[in-house]
Amino acid sequence: ALPTNGLVKVSGVGAEAAPNVDVESPETYIGYKRADSFLSPGGFVQDAAHTYKAPAHLEQNQWGLSGNWTDTEESATLNSAPSKILFRFHARDVHLVLGANGKAVRFRVTLDGKAPGANHGFDTNEKGEGQVKEQRLYQLLRQKDVNDDHTFEIEFLDPGVQAFSFTFG
Repeated sequence: ALPTNGLVKVSGVGAEAAPNVDVESPETYIGYKRADSFLSPGGFVQDAAHTYKAPAHLEQNQWGLSGNWTDTEESATLNSAPSKILFRFHARDVHLVLGANGKAVRFRVTLDGKAPGANHGFDTNEKGEGQVKEQRLYQLLRQKDVNDDHTFEIEFLDPGVQAFSFTFG
């Protein structure tokens, strides 16, 4: 039934929910062709397997890889696990476009070094656990209160994941 005023209230769930107004982190690509603010020591090694070290310190909107990845123009593919992606962000929601080549890839996310608890996203539980099963946008965090910069980490427990881009809401 429609409300008496004739308007239908639409509310999205998960990654389809309306963005927060306090978003200071831009869409960020992981492939080297359009990547920005990548801070792992030594920068990108293009189109070849390389073991990256996590940045010692991240400022807002800086990010890095840790572990053995192959970075291409459009994405980075994880060669061996465990490995991480780290991002210093300012937003309520953290989304990441991920894909898996035929098998599920387990992951765990943290917010400022801790399990997200009530701040988990649609695709994670309170411990920050989830799985990549297909190529799509994954909502990894949905914070209850946004008031500061935070450090996001996703640790992949299996090889084979492809990471394409971050979006924030």
